[in-house]
Amino acid sequence: MGRHSLPDDYATEGSGDAPPPRRRTVAIATMLVLAVAAGTAVAAQGGLLSFSESCEDSAVRVTMAASPDIAPAARAVADQARKDEVRSDGHCLYVEVVARDSYKVADALARGDKAPDYEIWLPDSDLWLDRAMGNGDGTPVAPGDSVASSPVTLAMVPSASRSLGWPRKTYSWAELIAAAMQSDKVRLGAADPARSATGLLALASIGASSGKQGGDSDTRVAETAKVLAQRMSDGDTQVLETLALDSSGAEAGNPRRNQAVLLSEQAAFAHNADSAGGGKLDLFYPKDGTPLLNYPYTLVNEPELTTDESRAALRFMTLLKSEGSQRMLAQRGFRTADGTAGTSVVASAGGRKPQPYATSAAAPPSAAALQETLGMWTITVQSARLTTVVDASGSMATLVPGRGQSRMDVTKASLIQALTQFTPNDEIGLWEFATTLDGAKDYRKLMPTHRLGDPGKGGGTHREELAAAFAALQPVPNGATGLYDTTLASYKEALSTYVKGKFNALVILTDGSNQDLRSISRSALIAQLEKLADPQRPVPIIAIAVGPDADREEVAEIAEVTGGGGYQVTDPAEIQAVILQAIMTAGQSGHAAGE
Repeated sequence: MGRHSLPDDYATEGSGDAPPPRRRTVAIATMLVLAVAAGTAVAAQGGLLSFSESCEDSAVRVTMAASPDIAPAARAVADQARKDEVRSDGHCLYVEVVARDSYKVADALARGDKAPDYEIWLPDSDLWLDRAMGNGDGTPVAPGDSVASSPVTLAMVPSASRSLGWPRKTYSWAELIAAAMQSDKVRLGAADPARSATGLLALASIGASSGKQGGDSDTRVAETAKVLAQRMSDGDTQVLETLALDSSGAEAGNPRRNQAVLLSEQAAFAHNADSAGGGKLDLFYPKDGTPLLNYPYTLVNEPELTTDESRAALRFMTLLKSEGSQRMLAQRGFRTADGTAGTSVVASAGGRKPQPYATSAAAPPSAAALQETLGMWTITVQSARLTTVVDASGSMATLVPGRGQSRMDVTKASLIQALTQFTPNDEIGLWEFATTLDGAKDYRKLMPTHRLGDPGKGGGTHREELAAAFAALQPVPNGATGLYDTTLASYKEALSTYVKGKFNALVILTDGSNQDLRSISRSALIAQLEKLADPQRPVPIIAIAVGPDADREEVAEIAEVTGGGGYQVTDPAEIQAVILQAIMTAGQSGHAAGE
């Protein structure tokens, strides 16, 4: 972070004044001030500022887990620093760089299940920071400045790019993907957006671009996701392996080969460096802007770092931002943090005028937009079977501050909006609950869990009838929250009607704790759920605590024994995004379709 005072004689070299493209935090800056004070005192007492020791004896060692694409460049900088005996407060700086997939690191940090074996994390995008932070219960991370960037593009083999008018013809994201999908000369592939920042940012950009076209953009994006899912690769490295190796007829006619892939400019640069002739790629840069992979330098588990480790980690960040290191990064196809690139980088990657490769990067999607995109991807790729259980107790009539609507009204609107994200093949049902709602029962089944595209009883589709049922929900006067009995009954129903090959889940929304004194106890409910849960028929509970009176810890404890999770929203309008996030999280945790 070039604006702050940093250790040793390299501190100001190439620090740069360009603003970072996205999130910044005061965590590193605050830590630095404390480290300076503590480190100076310790160094003065222990003589650590002396340069008389050998590097091997005085070295402070830290480890960086870096995204595989940038790991070689970061390793080269670290090796050069060791060769040059670069120091931090008198200690030689030894940084070990290990390549780790960003999504794997993010998931491990979010779980917080064991102490990480690295002090620094360099993911390819700060979208992984959102996943790592999760619900705030995992290993703490302190994001800092970006050290490089690379735009997300659509790469094509020459025969395919020429068929779409490259390089002279320019397209928006929506137009480009539509043209590629309609061409009989282009098979389109992508990395799994749940594991690839490139894939997720591209899909979010396609969605935003489609929305500007008007009409039924959600359907168009879902259709795109279906096409991409059919030719999906696990990660960015694997998607490159799907490309046609050359321009021969045999390669072009191989149904397993793609002619176009969603790819970062840097990945195309590296691919072209190792390819010849027809194996090289041409790049389309959408005219409505492209997001950047932005490589945020991040400290991990900072409270557990020693002063020396903290100072060394910050020293290496400064070194990566130096002029010499930036040249090394450019030689490997990376742009500067603000998205600036020399023509040699662009040309080697496959860019050519008038493709708008120098256009300012598109505004990065918000965390909420990315969650929504990933949730849409999950439910599009794997059809869902959800039973929605909604609290209809009297407290749902409480007004939401600043909205002039009741909790129930806002909840209904959010559920109806969420419904638009599901495909005709998804199955959704509806229960409501409140004490003594149906005789002695606290619950009532309003709509069976059927395919949204199936015909309904009244002549419309199940989707239309379900939307009407959502709209008709009303709080029960004097009704209390009968949570425990309802949860057990609806879970048993979901298990008994389990459909193999779909993402089965139970979605429970409640604005309070259990108030039925005659119901099963919480401990007995949890014991029953643990006994019923079947790994061969996974049905995670997604429990959402709505409003300030709801108990997130209670719903989390109930949900987690089934492989699901508990969430809290202060505003019911957030329910749609949380449902999609929860589906994505449960799917990533392996609680998907049973075999």
